Amino acid sequence: MSSLEEPLGFDKLPSMSTIDRIQRFSAGACRPRGDDRGMGNCWIEGRSCSTSNSCNEDYEEYTGEAFPWRRHVRDVSEGEAFNRRASSLSKNRMKFGQVCDSRYLPDHQYSSKCNDRGIRGITNKFLKGLPKFVKIVEVGPRDGLQNEKNIVPTSVKIELIRRLVSSGLPVVEATSFVSPKWVPQLADARDVMKAVCDVEDARLPVLTPNLKGFEAAVAAGAKDVAVFASASESFSKSNINCSIEESLVRYRAVCHAAKELSVPVRGYVSCVVGCPVEGAIPPSKVAYVAKELYNMGCFEISLGDTIGVGTPGTVVPMLEAVMAVVPAEKLAVHFHDTYGQSLPNILVSLQMGVSAVDSSVAGLGGCPYAKGASGNVATEDVVYMLSGLGVKTNVDLAKLMLAGDFINNHLGRQSGSKTAIALSPDASKI
Repeated sequence: MSSLEEPLGFDKLPSMSTIDRIQRFSAGACRPRGDDRGMGNCWIEGRSCSTSNSCNEDYEEYTGEAFPWRRHVRDVSEGEAFNRRASSLSKNRMKFGQVCDSRYLPDHQYSSKCNDRGIRGITNKFLKGLPKFVKIVEVGPRDGLQNEKNIVPTSVKIELIRRLVSSGLPVVEATSFVSPKWVPQLADARDVMKAVCDVEDARLPVLTPNLKGFEAAVAAGAKDVAVFASASESFSKSNINCSIEESLVRYRAVCHAAKELSVPVRGYVSCVVGCPVEGAIPPSKVAYVAKELYNMGCFEISLGDTIGVGTPGTVVPMLEAVMAVVPAEKLAVHFHDTYGQSLPNILVSLQMGVSAVDSSVAGLGGCPYAKGASGNVATEDVVYMLSGLGVKTNVDLAKLMLAGDFINNHLGRQSGSKTAIALSPDASKI
């Protein structure tokens, strides 16, 4: 998730030394203080957090049911068998099938799914509780393209949406009805929506920052909309030109109008872990905004790490606070991959009960507020990981990669997806 109004620009942010930035966004910095824990108990039982946000805990205290990997130790006989099988991998021309049935295919592609019964038993201890199905919300056509400097032709955007839908993605965020003055890349929102509003087999929500945008979206044929709030006061003022409370007033008007027309509204919360201006964001602030959006009628709340500073250590307390006021089944997560933490953040979110994930084909996007931000987590990488976990998405990875190739060829750049690069015809054969 990124800019809805005039981008703040990294050059306008307060200067921070590298050490200061690490301190501001460290895992300890975002853990709830004593006054924040009212939104819910600490997810990792036994943790005692001081008012300085530092945590005092012994290794032995990680024994909570929600942190199973500290409790389960591999059986010695299983471990020895596993090691013996794994050692065979060093032999030349040995197929992976002796350890995991990853099927060395004629085209040298691998399945990440393990079929060994012993290993699967061990894995189940680590991954118990994962959802059987995860809904992927593709945000590439909107969040992925809106920061592109060169205008992408309307026809290319339309074709990208159609290709993404054909890959099996159930939700594809199509565009945003914002002022062209602030987001010129999406000035063709009306034309894009009119061209794809008849697409079947997928929902095509659009972003509507106010009542005027909502009305324009509905007139263009939109059947689903989304609103965008922030957990950071500074970010809200720089991004949508109003305070958090003022934005919530706007969105109540949108939700009221949408309810009268039976149009579903999705809510976004940005800066759920950190803000480029304020630093670490207390989980209680995120929970407050999420609860307000939920109470006004948003059917789903997407929690976005806008600048990609989150780690599992900061995502867990944030989710725990939000889940105290919004049901887990009504939540989605939206991670940017600035520090390469998106996949572990998604995994821990799934372990906590989230079953909806936002992502962007080829890792398109980014945030103008995070220097070096590498974009949204790539949909291809999410699909590959979930497939390896045995979690269904109903997404055809091959077709998804073709959609990624299509937009990358137009943009003239390499894919931001490690999976797409590894599985490309030009990749080195293993």
